[in-house]
Order: sequence, then structure tokens, then C-alpha cells
Amino acid sequence: VQLQASGGGLVQAGGSLKLSCAASGRTFSSYAMGWFRQAPGKEREFVATISWSGGVTWYADSVKGRFTISRDNAKNTVYLQMNGLKPEDTAVYYCAARPGATSKVRNDYPHWGQGTLVTVSS
Repeated sequence: VQLQASGGGLVQAGGSLKLSCAASGRTFSSYAMGWFRQAPGKEREFVATISWSGGVTWYADSVKGRFTISRDNAKNTVYLQMNGLKPEDTAVYYCAARPGATSKVRNDYPHWGQGTLVTVSS
């Protein structure tokens, strides 16, 4: 599966952005999807994950209550709605796919998109 992330940009603290990740391939609905992010000088970290059906979601503590992951299997797309953005959310955001169950572990994901930059100004 190939992934294409979009929707990043510059936003003021407290603002919102919605990221999208479009997937190619007919097996999208069988993949768990994840969002990760990497800030300058830091390792890539888990943000959120969603099961193939959308019925199971997990979030990093740092974004819980502010970010929402969702998916539309008919459109082969996963979303990340980000509200209440903070300067510390500034990072390149990556979507990822893995067959089977959700995971918070970066190395569990064999398929990655190219990343989209989110910059939050204070």
C-alpha cells in the first residue's frame, strides 16, 4: 500500500488543522492505520492509531482529548483532526499502515507516507 499525507501548514496556538492520508490499493480496509510525528532533533513518536473497522482507537497522552483519528474506508483515507494546537505539536506528521491490529510501536508499521509539516506558532 502507498500512502500520501496532506493538510499540514502553519497555524497559531489554539488553532486547528485536519490531516489526511490517502492510500492506494484495494486492501486498505484490512490495515490498521497510525499517525506518528517527528520534531526537529527528536525521534519519531506515536500520535494515534485506528483499527481497520474504526472501532478501536488509541492516542498518545500528549494529544488525548485534542486530536481525533478517523477513517473512511470507502475513500481509502485516514484523518487526524487536531484541535487546541500547541507549539510543542510542531513536527512532521507521518501516516503509516500495518496489516492486522493497531499498534503504538513505530517498527510495527511496514508502510509509511512521506510526511506533512505542521508548524504551530505561539
